[in-house]
Amino acid sequence: MEALTGEVRDINRALRALPDGASAVVADPRGRHNLAVGLDAAVRVTLDGPAGYYTGGLGKLADVTVNGPVGWGVGENLMSGRVHVKGDASQSAAASAHGGLVVVDGDASLRAAISLKGATLAVGGNVGAYCGFMAQAGTVLIGGDAGDGLGDSLYEAVIYVAGKIAGLGTDARIEELTEADVKTVRDLAKSCGFDHIDPENVTRVASARTLYHFSTQHHASY
Repeated sequence: MEALTGEVRDINRALRALPDGASAVVADPRGRHNLAVGLDAAVRVTLDGPAGYYTGGLGKLADVTVNGPVGWGVGENLMSGRVHVKGDASQSAAASAHGGLVVVDGDASLRAAISLKGATLAVGGNVGAYCGFMAQAGTVLIGGDAGDGLGDSLYEAVIYVAGKIAGLGTDARIEELTEADVKTVRDLAKSCGFDHIDPENVTRVASARTLYHFSTQHHASY
């Protein structure tokens, strides 16, 4: 396993040069931004400490683990692979992520899964306000409580909440849980190591679909 140190640009250049199946450790990330971005190979990368903004973003295939908290936009625009944060995440976790899985063991701040486009975000703890804002596709699992404005302007993404919901956003609604939903939550919770979630006792939040097309009857909601 290769151990990397140095400037962010040098670290990222070395990570992107790794062949499929290789592993590397960034020994002292020191909360720096843009680490492990743009990876395009099936590699395993461990950031052994806190990381800053946009950790693991714009990536495909890679498995990135952060042994600590992260700043804004972890897994932003992820295409595939996995980003696992063993701590808390700041705003906009998994923003615009198209595929893959972003796991946050702790809490996530405002606008988690904003504009999600097909990826999966799993948060073991609580999420802040406006989680799933304008999420177009994908899945969000929240192991704790959700802040106000959950699922505001939601499209085809689905949100599962194990705890309490402070308030739903515009055009979001609670729907009946199906057997397929229970299986989805059970499989996802197991893959993330979230043994505190009861798949049969989560709340499903999806779009009411009243804002898909502009209507003067709903003009105040836009």
